[in-house]
Amino acid sequence: MSTIAWILAALALGLGLRLAYHALHLSALRSWLRRPQLERLPRGRGVWEEALAELHGFLKRRDAERDSLAQALARFRAAARALPDGVVILDRDHRIEWSNPTAAYHFGIDAQRDLGQPVVNLIRHPDFVAHLAGGEYDQPLVLRAAPAEATLSVRIIEFGEDRKLLNSRDVTAEQRLDTMRRDFVANVSHELKTPVTVLAGFVETLSDHAFEVAPAQRQRYLGMMAEQAERMQRLVEDLLTLSALESGSAPADEQPIELRPFIERLAEEARALSAGRHRIEALVRHDCRLLGSRSELHSAFANLVSNAVRYTPENGRVQLLWRLEQGRGIFSVVDSGIGIEARHIPRLTERFYRVDSGRSRETGGTGLGLAIVKHALTRHHAVLDVKSQPGQGSTFSAIFPGARILPPGEKKQAA
Repeated sequence: MSTIAWILAALALGLGLRLAYHALHLSALRSWLRRPQLERLPRGRGVWEEALAELHGFLKRRDAERDSLAQALARFRAAARALPDGVVILDRDHRIEWSNPTAAYHFGIDAQRDLGQPVVNLIRHPDFVAHLAGGEYDQPLVLRAAPAEATLSVRIIEFGEDRKLLNSRDVTAEQRLDTMRRDFVANVSHELKTPVTVLAGFVETLSDHAFEVAPAQRQRYLGMMAEQAERMQRLVEDLLTLSALESGSAPADEQPIELRPFIERLAEEARALSAGRHRIEALVRHDCRLLGSRSELHSAFANLVSNAVRYTPENGRVQLLWRLEQGRGIFSVVDSGIGIEARHIPRLTERFYRVDSGRSRETGGTGLGLAIVKHALTRHHAVLDVKSQPGQGSTFSAIFPGARILPPGEKKQAA
């Protein structure tokens, strides 16, 4: 065999070995690609070692990015599940892609069962169906949701490729507050309208030089003007007191209050208000002290006492009672007055709520007294209990937790 033949044979053998080498690595890579696992990536030599090292680095970075994205997605879903607002993601056909538990509460959507369902199959309120189809989403839609029995503010936000995010927020409390504010303004306006009208009328009459007013008549007019001015003053004072009580969560001037002299002073004030028309009694069954704001508790207790005096007929009895019962302190005002029908009792602490509006105004009430009592007691972690029957009198009790009851002589600083 000639030299050239040997050379060609050697080249053919080398090329064959090279091809076999590459074929072996390609086969191993092909087998790995069918079930890729980073830790089982085939190893190679030469150029294959470098190429496989690059592939290994790329796959490692890809897995790290995938894990990071999965963790971010898990955090997003956990955060969305914890949101107090309802969240529903819709595709371009308004089918449900994802929803959180709050949306389940608001609309009865089951995240697994209702996946892929048209959202209008589950939220069938006509206003919502029209709003979704209308395509104008600048303003939220307010509707009443049956499953949650709540008023919801529903906003639709467009994002991505024709996708939509439906956000629902419970605004029941906000609407209730708005209603209370409107009612409050209307009630205050109504309460002020009569005295302002009376004062304006008398001022106009007394200022009219063409109209002669006898001295006795003038004094009568001035007396009526003074009554209306006093009525407005009481209303303003009660409004300021109520505003102060609503502005904070706890009294800033708490101190131990000796209850026996405190209640005896309330009894003296009641006797002065009664002017001898009633029998006023004070009974302190257990000597102790009460931790609280003297001014706030005096305001609350005095309102209970003055109500009892005003609504108890002449020669009736009003009793102020302090006792300890089951570890709690109880201040009660018991009267033999006209009593209250059961249907009125749950609403007694509402601002401007009156069982008999005409009688309340005649006796000088502003309609805010029991609202003041409620807020003052709430700030002292106490509750108001009312027991009454028409014609059999009433018992109003302020019930304080044991943590606020101090034995005589013990010193304890306010928290």
